Amino acid sequence: MEIDAAEVHERFPAAAEYLSGIYILQRDYGRVSNSRLAAWTGVSGSAVTQALGRLKKLGLARQVRYENIELTPRGRALAVTVLRRHFLLEHLLVRILEFPWEKADDEAKRLQSQISADLTEHLYKRLGSPQACPHGNPMPGSKMERKLLTAPKLIDAPAGLRIRILRITEEGEQIPRMLDFCHSRGIRPGASFRVESNRAGIVRLSGDARAVSVPSEKAAHIRYETAPRSPGPV
Repeated sequence: MEIDAAEVHERFPAAAEYLSGIYILQRDYGRVSNSRLAAWTGVSGSAVTQALGRLKKLGLARQVRYENIELTPRGRALAVTVLRRHFLLEHLLVRILEFPWEKADDEAKRLQSQISADLTEHLYKRLGSPQACPHGNPMPGSKMERKLLTAPKLIDAPAGLRIRILRITEEGEQIPRMLDFCHSRGIRPGASFRVESNRAGIVRLSGDARAVSVPSEKAAHIRYETAPRSPGPV
């Protein structure tokens, strides 16, 4: 039976953000500390401590002193429910309603705890069973999850390589104006570029007759795959 996200939201409105943050950080890094969760949510360490206390009382998280934060089975189920709804809402906003790609994440956060399980399943089928969100992050348990999570970082891409963008990480989406930056420069899943240089904290890309400079703090949250070579002349 699906966890009632609306009920949890009523008791602790910020629960969804904390649970999804813990889930994603655990998935990407293997461990979740108080300081990393604070950076993710943009709040103080004391606020995270208070939030964890509430999650523990709700039976959604556990932690031994200040060691690794873990989700209980119920907390993990709710995090998956919230993330799935979030990603589907992003698709609805971007693909059906033509809402700006770079603004969909914030809008989906406002709606993710409100829609029903029936509407969630309807959206999943209606949208063609998407395996990732519009920004390329994998649906929990999707067939593409391992490929997307282990894809190399743009910050590590060597000069001369032709690449295809796979995802802007969820952690990257938390960086102020990160999605605006990517949108305005055409950096989105499926876009192809050539790495012109990678030095001095700047990755320089070329593609579609335009040059793009990506600072290291943003390039660290952009994942890619090597693009196939174009066939040569016969």
